[in-house]
Amino acid sequence: MQEQVAQLAFVTIAAVLEQVYFSMQVIWARRKYKISPPHTSGHPTFDRVFRAQLNCTEYFPLFLSTLWVAGIFFNQGFAAFCGLLYLCARYKYFHGYAESALGRLRPLYVSASFLWILIGLSILGLLDFFLLSHCGVRIKLAYPNLTYF
Repeated sequence: MQEQVAQLAFVTIAAVLEQVYFSMQVIWARRKYKISPPHTSGHPTFDRVFRAQLNCTEYFPLFLSTLWVAGIFFNQGFAAFCGLLYLCARYKYFHGYAESALGRLRPLYVSASFLWILIGLSILGLLDFFLLSHCGVRIKLAYPNLTYF
């Protein structure tokens, strides 16, 4: 069982560590710009760091759920690869946003693309699973050598 989810677990831990890193950036920005909780605005750089972290946190559940569903029902390796690319794009998004609001746009579009790919893989994998289990029909995919669980 562990080998069937090890790659997904690795990407999940990497994503958690990235979220911790983003949260620490907010803490450091609070200290640097002397913005105490519960205040959520002040210096423009703090505002961007805070907003970038919040945006990444908002997308975190969507990312994790589609990562796991795509990995279990479509293909673990491909889902994990897309997940790592998503995390790299989110890292660039965070730092781009911290520099300027416009700096977030390209990485935002890249990360959204990988999230949509994971959503599509999840739907395709689930559809294949339900058709096979209820109708005895398997969807012919463009990648017939992919391993299913």
